[in-house]
Amino acid sequence: MQQIDIDVPTADGTADAYFVKPAAPGLYPPVLLFMDAFGIRPRIKEMADRIAERGYAVLVPNLFYRDARSPLVQPEDLTDVERRGAVFGRLGPMMQSLTPSRVAADTAAYLDFLAAQEGVEPVRAGILGYCMGGRNALVAVASNPQRFAVLASFHAGHVVTDRPDSPHLGVGSITAEVYFAHADNDGSMTPENVKALEAALEAAGVTYTSELYEGAPHGFTMSDTAMHHPEAELRHWAALFALFGRVLPHGPRHD
Repeated sequence: MQQIDIDVPTADGTADAYFVKPAAPGLYPPVLLFMDAFGIRPRIKEMADRIAERGYAVLVPNLFYRDARSPLVQPEDLTDVERRGAVFGRLGPMMQSLTPSRVAADTAAYLDFLAAQEGVEPVRAGILGYCMGGRNALVAVASNPQRFAVLASFHAGHVVTDRPDSPHLGVGSITAEVYFAHADNDGSMTPENVKALEAALEAAGVTYTSELYEGAPHGFTMSDTAMHHPEAELRHWAALFALFGRVLPHGPRHD
């Protein structure tokens, strides 16, 4: 595979990113992967590689590029309880500053950059996100509806809030097919929140699947954290590849 750390120009500066695609000649469908709060690190790159191996060109931007370049955390920050708390204290303001308008503008820049790369097929993109990346992936799809074919969101939090810019209120513009995998007993996405999201998607006529991963905690896909749930992680890969394989058939395609 071709694996490179790369810089992506945006209206507000330069986002460091990871780009990976198969080495074989041909055209590969574009995919954006939105990180969790802990940022681009070996685990996230490993996940992007696994998707690329299926025949996709994957771009993983550092969503917090305005505040800091990668890496945002050290491995021990993710397993030590005291260090984890301190990390959230530092990353919290970065999450708060990632407003819907910034996500919308950044997403357009990421898509433009990805489309300009050699070997990327000129088709509507796929996007997936984890934790806060799942929430922001929903914002991205709603704000750039004609540029996405499919969205997959895993253990996203705060998708439903009481704010006027709550992500679930913007789903009326979505034309992509969407999939949500919810963590069990997740305070950031309660059963009531899930019902509100599903009602909004239903009312908007969005093609969607919403599933509860019973027994899986928030962050269940991340093998480098204490929240990892192996069975739920395997389930997530199966769901992701089935969805992408159906809606965004993978490469290589040759002209």
